[in-house]
Amino acid sequence: MGSLGIYVAQGTPVLKVYKDRACGCCRKWASHIEDAGIAVRVVDADDMIAIKRRLGVPDDLQSCHTAEISGYVIEGHVPAAAVKRLLSEAPEARLLAVPGMPAGSPGMEDSTPEIYDIVLVGPRDSWSFGRFRGATTE
Repeated sequence: MGSLGIYVAQGTPVLKVYKDRACGCCRKWASHIEDAGIAVRVVDADDMIAIKRRLGVPDDLQSCHTAEISGYVIEGHVPAAAVKRLLSEAPEARLLAVPGMPAGSPGMEDSTPEIYDIVLVGPRDSWSFGRFRGATTE
């Protein structure tokens, strides 16, 4: 069963979310992901910087929470649609990130949505994986 209540069939990938125990937007983001049908397990962490370093998240791409699924690292308020696309296309990459905490992004819906880019980091370079406003492709 996912941490927020979804039944997880054997072999189904589970998104493991590391978050500071005091962060509310991280829990809201995890709910957004789970509402999209992706199983989630939330782990309250005491040292997020150590987790980000261990998983290779560059300083300029960091946000408040970090997740892992199917060999990929997901950093920040990445919309569920982008996570599903990543899993479907399975590009040669290691990290999908929304740097910072864009207003209106999943988990940050209490603000007027702004446009933001999602960055995909591969073995040699990085590129845009999409442009969103809120949880919607722009």
